[in-house]
Amino acid sequence: MLPEAVIASPQRPFTGAEYIQSLRDGRAVFIDGERVADVTTHPAFRTSIRSIARLYDALHDPRHKDILTCPTDTGSGGYTHRYFRVSRSREDLRGAQAAIAGWARLSYGWMGRTPDYKAAFSNTLGGFPEYYGAYADNARRWYRRAQEAALFMNHAIVNPPVDRHKPPDSVKDVFVSVIRETDAGIYVSGAKVVATSAAMTHYNFMGQSSKSAIEDLDMSLMFMVPMNAPGLRLICRTSYEAAARHASPFDYPLSSRFDENDAIFVLDNVFIPWEDVFIYRDPARIMSFFPGTGFLHGAMFQGCTRYAVKLDFIAGLLAKALRCTGGDEARSNQVLLGEVIAWRHLFWSLSNAMANNPTPWRGDAVLPELRAAVSYRVFAPDSYPRIKDIVQRTVTSALIYLPSSVKDLASPETEPYLRQYVRGSHGIGHQERIKIMKLLWDAVGTEFAGRHELYERNYSGGWEDIRAQALTGAQRGGDLAAMEALVDQCLSDYDESGWTGPSWQDGG
Repeated sequence: MLPEAVIASPQRPFTGAEYIQSLRDGRAVFIDGERVADVTTHPAFRTSIRSIARLYDALHDPRHKDILTCPTDTGSGGYTHRYFRVSRSREDLRGAQAAIAGWARLSYGWMGRTPDYKAAFSNTLGGFPEYYGAYADNARRWYRRAQEAALFMNHAIVNPPVDRHKPPDSVKDVFVSVIRETDAGIYVSGAKVVATSAAMTHYNFMGQSSKSAIEDLDMSLMFMVPMNAPGLRLICRTSYEAAARHASPFDYPLSSRFDENDAIFVLDNVFIPWEDVFIYRDPARIMSFFPGTGFLHGAMFQGCTRYAVKLDFIAGLLAKALRCTGGDEARSNQVLLGEVIAWRHLFWSLSNAMANNPTPWRGDAVLPELRAAVSYRVFAPDSYPRIKDIVQRTVTSALIYLPSSVKDLASPETEPYLRQYVRGSHGIGHQERIKIMKLLWDAVGTEFAGRHELYERNYSGGWEDIRAQALTGAQRGGDLAAMEALVDQCLSDYDESGWTGPSWQDGG
């Protein structure tokens, strides 16, 4: 059953309960050597799924609805999350930014691949369906479907880190390839890395990002596939949510509810009907996908806005932690907390620049400004390890000067000692201090935290690629030529004989 069938009305997105029900579709999800019977009740996914359901419920909540939603442009007469609709003005982008931030605040910035992330792709299908050539009608149809239900889609784009040094024909047993073609569609097999949140989504967008799509036309394809498609398998990494299930939320407040499980994405002779294909045997379109479709602009806009919310949270939490220890009055700690706040300001400024300086696109559609998007893409991966280092430098041993669990607060044998020896500074009680420090440890020290550092470092691509692409964009867009022209102007002010213009000459 397709997820749209769960919705009572085509004029609105899922509610939280409908979203949860839509995942009970027989999908093949594996963890700890077993197939999951129901992802919505399994301890590896249950609470994180409810964190996503909370986002869908917010679309119907009067407290959030005006910020999060807008009317559809499909003729349905309904409403949707603002980022699922094509932006056609600065005001639209500002509204989308507020909606992205509104959803991000419901997970304090710790869930990056929420439904609005892939809306950065689906909304481009309405702005430039012609990009997809013979499959343009597929793009139009998917734009409508995604918008009206606010579908939760993930993507799997990167080839597995297996034999990447070999030519494509040597790794066709691993990389996603077409096995055979029929009048009704194509059959594909292969794997992708790494499908974040896939076990909790409705569809996967299978894309390509390597030159293998040029070298072998069987790998030159992009399509959408439902998560319950026969032959689709998800082999999940360990669940941080499940690891925390025996503990109180007091001990693992982030791990236990915001774990976006990553999966090895496997297609085993999966049938893809032609109506779900976007690109097929067209390497030029494959290789121009990121700059050509508008997806790069939009994905970085969502990512930067979500990251800025996360830095709001981390800066506030660090300030509270330093106050708990009395470290807030040390000049060195104030300086470093100020640096974290400056990083926060930087990424909000980039998000604002993307929203307030729209780039004209196709027709009356606009995209978030690309220079700011590229800057976020390059500097966010370097900022996160620096911020984590600042937390460790300033909070130091207080991160582990903690009892094993909340149960120690209830034990008459340990609670009096905790009250005396682990009390907070500035009149902060021991329970509040321990609660704050456990939250900070879950943010920077647990396995959940380690995965987040890896995520923020690699979210936008390899460190070399994102810098090289910044250069390529400046070359193609004329920015580098303008920079060099400014230098040429300076060089023309003088020569081997002296100043060439009157401004610096005697009497000038």
